[in-house]
Amino acid sequence: MKHQFCAVIFSILGSTSSYTPVHANELPAVMVSGRHYDNAIGSSDAASQGTIRAELLESRPILRPGEVLETIPGMVVTQHSGDGKANQYFLRGFNLDHGTDFATTVDGMPVNMPTHAHGQGFSDLNFLIPELVERIEYRKGPYFATHGDFATAGAADILYKTRLDAPFIQWTMGKNGYQRALGAMNFDAGGDATLLGAVEWMGNDGPWTVPENLRRKNAVLRWSQGNRAEGGSISLMAYDAQWNATDQIPQRLTDAGTYQGKPFSRFDSLDASDGGNTSRYSLSGQWHRNSENSQFKVSAYAMQYGLQLFSNLTYAMERPDTGDQIFQKDERHVVGFQASQAWQQVWDGKEVNTEIGFQLRHDRIQVGLYNTQQRHIISTTREDSIQQTIGGVYLQNGIEWTPWLRTVAGLRFDQMQPSAQTLVSPKFTLVLGPWEKTEFFFNAGQGFHSNDARGILDKVNPVPALVAARGWELGVRTERIPHLQSSLAIWRLESDSELVYSGNVGTTEASDGSTRQGIELNNRWTPTPHWLIDADFAWTRARFTNGSYVPNAVDSVASVGVTFKNGNAWSASLQWRYLGSGALIDDNSVRSEPTSTFNLRLNRDMRDVTGHRSALTLEVFNLLNSTVNDIQYYYASRLPHESTAVEDRAFHPAEPLSLRLTYRMRF
Repeated sequence: MKHQFCAVIFSILGSTSSYTPVHANELPAVMVSGRHYDNAIGSSDAASQGTIRAELLESRPILRPGEVLETIPGMVVTQHSGDGKANQYFLRGFNLDHGTDFATTVDGMPVNMPTHAHGQGFSDLNFLIPELVERIEYRKGPYFATHGDFATAGAADILYKTRLDAPFIQWTMGKNGYQRALGAMNFDAGGDATLLGAVEWMGNDGPWTVPENLRRKNAVLRWSQGNRAEGGSISLMAYDAQWNATDQIPQRLTDAGTYQGKPFSRFDSLDASDGGNTSRYSLSGQWHRNSENSQFKVSAYAMQYGLQLFSNLTYAMERPDTGDQIFQKDERHVVGFQASQAWQQVWDGKEVNTEIGFQLRHDRIQVGLYNTQQRHIISTTREDSIQQTIGGVYLQNGIEWTPWLRTVAGLRFDQMQPSAQTLVSPKFTLVLGPWEKTEFFFNAGQGFHSNDARGILDKVNPVPALVAARGWELGVRTERIPHLQSSLAIWRLESDSELVYSGNVGTTEASDGSTRQGIELNNRWTPTPHWLIDADFAWTRARFTNGSYVPNAVDSVASVGVTFKNGNAWSASLQWRYLGSGALIDDNSVRSEPTSTFNLRLNRDMRDVTGHRSALTLEVFNLLNSTVNDIQYYYASRLPHESTAVEDRAFHPAEPLSLRLTYRMRF
């Protein structure tokens, strides 16, 4: 039976299509646990690649929108400031900070922001509406020709639905002033066209002494027409948020329990004026045409983005009289375009799949860094106006040599302006099997991340525009045991330069090269049609090329989830998440404390009881009320009463036990 594993890619950084290859000596792929995963034998080119379906997202407790990425095995999503700011991401020994070295797209539009005021590759997913997500296609490592900038540790392409099962409205209330309203519905737009609309509002104060006062407004309008053979869509998105920040605080204050004669707790703040506001408005469209032996796709987008962020991370170290608050401002317009063409042919009896693609992105950026006090500008550190363009062309070719052997070879050419630096990145994949419902993978390739254009243009200490990273992976995936799918990956990644978070200024900076290596073990067990048990474990070793430790690179991550569904009436999910210890400084003399939390979700569908299509959902976060931290650092800071700076731990606490109750009505 013929297969088409070379799918047409339709995001500016490469979002794979939903095509699942089928090989001659196996049955069509069967998804694990109904529609939770599309990861069956024969469905991917790496043991660490897969697809998460909407059904899994709907069964998991989610504290913040960005936590949809925690369904990716081995990834942890936390926060070190207010919930209007981009999350912290951990994967494969990277503290990805706010998105460096992990590429994310939503509906074909990149989320990562290069040359960002706060951190390179800043990836703010707070505009995401989890209820609209159709699937998440993820891949780890730099082995895929379709993905370019930032996709060294991995990439995730989040795709929205084009049609809802039924229109709905829902209201959520929770502890500490949490409220959220969401409404979404379909409209027939004539012929086979559909118009999907959604509006969201959310407010939250959180457990903090200074109320977070988070206010988030969000809207999506999407027109789509056609079918798998030919069709397209146009999407409008609008997002706006403002909040008071809850930046990390020094350990020495919470140990003392008092500050300036008053009690000081884990949830207190040293600068009540920290906070910010952000916005994201976009217009995007895509069109595709598929025939029996070829597929063509084209997409484009335009985006307006803004961030104003006030932070004080060192308190009174640099400016004892006014405090160390800084203001980071980012305003930009982004446009992008992508086109790709794929063909399937037979050469000498062998199935051959060839794909070629082109990707282009242009940012017009205004960034500024200012010294402030209580959000009032005292002085200007620097202001920059930058035009940045990155373009890429890729070619990949897959051959099924025998029913049990296939290869994929790829090549990327990327160039960035300013600097006109060009990088050539080869890719290679070898897949053996399946035998006895087991297949083996070897992946190797080079990827890259771009550096901040301000550093590239620096005349004193310039940094390269594109920084290469080379890696390989050995993997195996098996369904030999009935109802159990397991995968194992052993990997290594070497980067020419590391992007490291600097606590003193709250940005990422280029540093020395690094080497990471690790092991991942993932399991999906469905003992009965009612139960799904996930168990994912990852161990990593991260070092700079000089042998020292990479700060904030955690050694281990684990997640175990148990999901139960009793027909259409009841469902429940209990999720355990573990974030291990890691070095906080490069000599490993200070390490972070590991964290372990449980989250619970209970859902009751009341259609069978009341005759109305409604549901009631209870989510419980930090079920055991554990005293743990979302993020930990170690750097110098100074309090107003201190005569000199002090090297100390700084941390942002995880939220204590909290509950949210959601009522949804379908029409």
